[in-house]
Amino acid sequence: MRIIQITDIHIAPGGAESQGVDTRANFLRILEETKKLNPDKVVITGDFCFRDPQAAIYEWVRAHLAEKEMEIDLISGNHDNPKVLAEVFGRTEDLHGDAFYYRTQWAGRAVFFLDSTVGTISQEQLDWLKAALKQTKGRVLIFVHHPPLAAGVPYMDNNYHLKNGEDLMEILVAYGQPVNVYSGHYHVEKTINRANVTVHITPSCFVQIDQYREDFQVDHHRIALRVITLQEKEILSTVHYFDGQ
Repeated sequence: MRIIQITDIHIAPGGAESQGVDTRANFLRILEETKKLNPDKVVITGDFCFRDPQAAIYEWVRAHLAEKEMEIDLISGNHDNPKVLAEVFGRTEDLHGDAFYYRTQWAGRAVFFLDSTVGTISQEQLDWLKAALKQTKGRVLIFVHHPPLAAGVPYMDNNYHLKNGEDLMEILVAYGQPVNVYSGHYHVEKTINRANVTVHITPSCFVQIDQYREDFQVDHHRIALRVITLQEKEILSTVHYFDGQ
């Protein structure tokens, strides 16, 4: 089974450029490259919108995804409105109050989609996840916008980290079996491991930042997607970069 993860597309309103970047052209390029890979699933892990959430942006994204006839899963990022996102994509059954989270199963593996829009994972979600993992066996996959571990990226670790990441990690480590977490948010490519948990941070479709500076600085404008291949005994993961607009 082949999954494509796309993250942090940051579509600007009204076709405007964002900091000199044509985010809509970048997204359409990523969709073309995604289609060539013939995925079984496409997951967008949040930050659909450049700064403020707008239903019109979600509708524009949904329309272009529909043209490609690809199966979609999605979660909300800190520049999104999870309720509006779920409504536009017809996923209101996965709303829990104002939070948008759910679970499914792919190729015999449990898959969880968490909502970190507000910079934390709600206690309700943590309780739900903990209870669900008690009924789960084998390797699990988790998609969440914010990575739950510090990644050695000072600007993001110091200012925009997941505030209760340790609470989430406590649950995942206690699960004891392999956990693969796929996130975005940091606009870098990183892999972090603790105990049974491996966190993969996927680069953005907007810009990538300098991962060594304490202030914000663009590193480069290449855009990316992640290919996740579920095999019987292994999970393969590769990031593909393309020139941005």
